[in-house]
Formats: sequence, structure tokens, C-alpha cells
Amino acid sequence: MKLIYPKWPKLPHQPAFNLPPHGPVCFAAALPKSVGVDFCDENVEPLVIDRGADLVVISCMLTCQIVRGWEIADQYRALGQKVIFGGIAVMLHPEETLPHADAVFLGEAEGHIHKVLEDFERGSLKKIYDFMNVYPDTALIGTARRDILKHELYNFRGVQMVDLVHASRGCRFNCFPCCTPYLGGRNFRPRPIDKVVAELESIPNNRLFLVDNSLAQDDQWEKDLFRAMIPLKKKWVSHPIKDDDEILDLAAKAGCWYVYQAIFDTSDYIRKRIKRLKERGIGVEGTIILGTDDHDEDSIKRLVDFLLEVDLDLAEFTILTPFPHSPIRTKLEQEGRILHSDWIRYTAGEVVFKPAKMTPDSLSKMYEYAWNTFYADCSKEVMMAKLYLNVIHREKADGTYHQVQLRNTRGWVAPTPK
Repeated sequence: MKLIYPKWPKLPHQPAFNLPPHGPVCFAAALPKSVGVDFCDENVEPLVIDRGADLVVISCMLTCQIVRGWEIADQYRALGQKVIFGGIAVMLHPEETLPHADAVFLGEAEGHIHKVLEDFERGSLKKIYDFMNVYPDTALIGTARRDILKHELYNFRGVQMVDLVHASRGCRFNCFPCCTPYLGGRNFRPRPIDKVVAELESIPNNRLFLVDNSLAQDDQWEKDLFRAMIPLKKKWVSHPIKDDDEILDLAAKAGCWYVYQAIFDTSDYIRKRIKRLKERGIGVEGTIILGTDDHDEDSIKRLVDFLLEVDLDLAEFTILTPFPHSPIRTKLEQEGRILHSDWIRYTAGEVVFKPAKMTPDSLSKMYEYAWNTFYADCSKEVMMAKLYLNVIHREKADGTYHQVQLRNTRGWVAPTPK
């Protein structure tokens, strides 16, 4: 099997590094052990299109990525190759993907993908395999197949990038810009903690990114997870954790390096939340969406001033983007405010809708203003380096820094799952 992760347009303001993708390695873990996988991440290596594989599978996570996926599929099918699509973006764009595919897989792969492969071997592929809302038992989620990655390619200025891992699926929240409730359901679906710990132990990389939508969905589970992680001495990044004294203390002991914190206003609530994280040695990268209906030029300027006051370690600005099947897209469609559906431009760095209190051009200018003003005195790269110095100090304190250096200098080879 040839498994392909297409490239996508990167945002100009973000440092030019690539993280190892998560979807393809989770998909590969769900395959029968007899299936060989030749993986290409087009973001870090060139793709050679030929007839060398029995089956081509294209995995797409982002809306702006799927356009390239369609191009690749058309080239393979012109050679007579069978092509199957899967991934989050495919679930958001199934009808548009159908003309480019021999089969479209919708949903989570565990417990289902073998049916597709059996049909392929019989020469009877169906056009659509729809397992949306048919969620597998999370105990079926195996350790991701990181052995298919070329880890030496995920290196930024000599620093090995974090490895991605997840401890749960689904999200009980329903945030206005997010597609997760449509994709993974409104129920929180944790993996068994012993399986999560076993996967964490199998990853030689000491620095990880827990990519769960939110770890703050079940207090007892969150506490149990962090307690189980403490002996591993991993250093990790995540989306929000619960703002609770016991949970924050456990997160710090478990190796929480920094968190992505959504900042949506200039309230004391946000100020306090950032302060409580940093008091425990946990860094904060603010994630800020610009262009909500309460934003005008002045309010965005006040928000940037606030960000400079609260001592963020990093800030990442995006423009509100109405992705398919998100609550905000439904609203903007009803109000006739969607400018276009040119999906390759849905990068969260372009204005693709009519803002309520600004023109599209004004919002674009304020997006540039936010990036340029926040990083006027210290570049993104330097601020990122400070975060890495923070984790190095912690690794030296607990004796894991030498192990990290060995992996960076000798390369990284993931164990093949048994």
C-alpha cells in the first residue's frame, strides 16, 4: 500500500517546521499486519507517482490540503491505480472527493478498514464506506505505527520535533468554529489509560504533543491520566487542561511543558488562567481567532495590547474560517456572508467571509498588525527557543536531557509493533 499525506500551503507568519502527521500513523495501526505500508509525507519529501503499489490511500486532515489530494489521485488513476481517500478533510468534503476516488472512507478506521481491503482484494470496491457515527471501542485503538515515518525529516534547526499521540476522541463541547462534534461526536471517548501509557512508553522521543481536542472533559480521568504519566518523565504540549488546583499540579508533575490556550477576550478570567499555568512552570501559547462578530479594528488592537501584558510565551493568530459542518459556517451561510468556497484558500490566514464590523481588507490588515505588533520586540523563533530552553532545564533536572541528545544526534527508529 502507498499511503500519501499531501502537502498544503503554509502560513507565512509561522516558523517553517513540520510535525510528524498523526492521522496516517493511526490509520496504519488499524491495518492488518499483513499489509505493507510505504508512506510519503509530501510536506517533507517529494512524491514520486508511479505504478509501484497495489493500492493508493490518500489521507487528508485539512480542508486546504484536500485540493492537492484530488490532484494526486487524478494522476494515479490516470495510470490505472486504485485510489482510496480517508481522513478528517474527506469527512468534511465527501461529495467533492467522490469524482477523484475509487472509494471514499468516512469515519474512524479501527474495526472497519478491513472490510474495505477485503472488497479491494475481491475487486468489488464500493464507492462510499460510511462509518460516520459508528465509533469503534476505544480499546481497539492501537499504538500508532510511527515506524512508517522518516523521523530525520521532522527536524527544525537541529531539534527533533515532538511526536503526536492522543488519549481520547470525541468532544463534549460545541465551540463555534470547530468541526469536531460533527467528526467525532459530542461524547467524550477516552482510551484505556493503560493503553495510552503503553503507547507513551513505546515512543523514544521525550517530547510529545497530546493532540486531544481537550483534556478538560472528565476531571477524574484527567487526574488518573496525569498520575499515570508522572513516572514516564515525558515533556508534553496539549490543548486546554482543567483550571483546577489539583489537576494543574498533577499536570506540572506529569511533565506539562506548555499548553495552547484560546484567548477570546481581555477578561480577568483569561489573565488569571494564564497566571496560574505559569506559576506552575507551564508555558502558554495563546491561540487567537480574529474576525469574530464583536471584533473591529480598535478591539483587535486592545486585544493585542492585552496579550503583551499577560506574558505569553508565544501567540498564534488565525483568521476566523468557516469550515464545513462547523456552527459558524451554518450561521454565516444563513446570513449570506460566505465570500467563496475556494478550499485551498481556507488556511485560516485569509479572509473568506464578510466580517460584521470590518471590511475583509480591514480584517486582513489587522491580522498582519497582530502578528507584527506582538513579535515586534522579539521574533517568533527567539520566543520558541526560550520555550525549548525551558524544557531543556527541566530535562536536565530529571536526568532525561542526555537521552534526548542521543536521539537527536543518532536519529530515531521507532519499534515495529508486534
